[in-house]
Amino acid sequence: MTRRDVPEPEREPQSGVTLREILAFDDSGTLRLLIAPTDHVVGVRGVAVGDEGQAQPLDRRIVLAVGPPASSASAAGPVREAARRGACAVVLRDTEGVPAAPEVLAAAEESGIALLARAAWADWTDTATLLRSALSYAEAGRTGETAITGDTSAGGLAALASAIAENTGGSITIEDTRFRVLAHSATRPEADGVRRSTILGGRVPEWRVAELRRSGILRALWTSRDVIHRAAEGDSPERLIIAVRSGSEVLGSIWAARDGRVLSAQAADALRRGAEVAAPHLVQHRLRESGAVRRRNHALRGLLYGRGDRRTHAWSLGLPPDAPCAVLVAERDGAAGASGDRVLDVLALQASSYHPSARVLRERDRLLVLLPVERDQDREVLRLARELDALAVSMPGSAPVRVGAGPVVPTTLRAAASCEEAALVVRVLRNRAADGGEPEPPRYAGAAEVGASLDVLRVLDAVRPVWEAGSGPVHDLVRSDLATGGELVRSLAAYFDASGDVGRAARKLVLHPNTLRYRLRRARERYGVDLDDPDTRLLITLAVRLSG
Repeated sequence: MTRRDVPEPEREPQSGVTLREILAFDDSGTLRLLIAPTDHVVGVRGVAVGDEGQAQPLDRRIVLAVGPPASSASAAGPVREAARRGACAVVLRDTEGVPAAPEVLAAAEESGIALLARAAWADWTDTATLLRSALSYAEAGRTGETAITGDTSAGGLAALASAIAENTGGSITIEDTRFRVLAHSATRPEADGVRRSTILGGRVPEWRVAELRRSGILRALWTSRDVIHRAAEGDSPERLIIAVRSGSEVLGSIWAARDGRVLSAQAADALRRGAEVAAPHLVQHRLRESGAVRRRNHALRGLLYGRGDRRTHAWSLGLPPDAPCAVLVAERDGAAGASGDRVLDVLALQASSYHPSARVLRERDRLLVLLPVERDQDREVLRLARELDALAVSMPGSAPVRVGAGPVVPTTLRAAASCEEAALVVRVLRNRAADGGEPEPPRYAGAAEVGASLDVLRVLDAVRPVWEAGSGPVHDLVRSDLATGGELVRSLAAYFDASGDVGRAARKLVLHPNTLRYRLRRARERYGVDLDDPDTRLLITLAVRLSG
């Protein structure tokens, strides 16, 4: 029998949370355990994605290896490397119907590391969220659940809401990020109309969410880690609000309304403690929904990228297929790192609150929003783009984000066309920022605002394969010059942008005009390129634009 076949007594884990506890939360089948060490319990301290922190020890973390799948023998290398750096487990991508390579299984067994496979239908973002949320919940369970007063473990969120109400003197609602009521304290006779309609409807009314968004309360809620005070206004009583978080992720919020009583002096502290206790409950709520979320995301991707049966996708999302809609794409700077991730997370929350039927898809470096609108309501789409831009800019240390608004299309089934154009608008905005020709290049726009630049991008995309397959003097010039820094290509670009005006092009390049004339002469003499020939000039212009 092999070492795997003989169970041995388990030793206590060095960490308070075990891999077995974390996997118990995966009720959707995202992860499959291939090998686990049998001589000790696998203690887990965190999750690491890909090669992040290559020089740092992994210290009992689960590593999501985003390279070769488990069926590839080359995945043995990342498994051994993760074990060498102290990881407790490695997750590899599964290939449906293909078993893990023997070399990979052997590497895990020899290294004494747990090996798991991620289902082919899942993605790395979902997997990381699942593991981190499960870890947070398991840690909270190990720590023990101490309520504001007494023990709320038996009663869950409802008991917690009552305990917070008792300690704040207010009426409490606990809500998720889509403003659905998960629990509330007893409703007093003095309760205001908003609280009553919220509890009866199971969610905050749409008009109320819009009001909170316009007033900046939601912006503060998504970005602040402390209690927010909202003064009484009209029939609406004084309220204290706090976001419930798991690390940097916002899970929901707790609202304390005065409702005829005076909020206690310790109300803010009680809300802070309540948010800590509520976090594992909301993590569990998120985990229960994770399978449904993945199905919704699969349907939304199908609509936005034009894959599969679009009518079925619309039905899965609860959207009428004949309703007009538009798509927005918000893309962060790819080098922004964690700050860019935080900005997109907050923008996703804001976009979800904009319209009850809005559907939001969070991808690695960008956010896609499918927004149902009335026909010919392009201004509504631009309004949301402007709102997302303002929110991104207002965040401390925010990473650059550019927002493209696609056109309104007549049916949900044509959402992919709006998505494609929104992505092109983002490319135009990014190119303008890189060009440096404008002191303050726009950060958001619709198709009408970027004009002919959209058609130019489409033309360049269409001719790129023709250019890459071609040969001749212009190809020789561009390829050899780019290999040595691209000085000549940049000079030709400025010359053509200036419509052949040497003086204007030289000023843009910060060169003496004679230096630019020398470079143009070199293009003619060394490469045999005739800059006076219209066809050659067109080909060079396309080549320069394609080279970026």
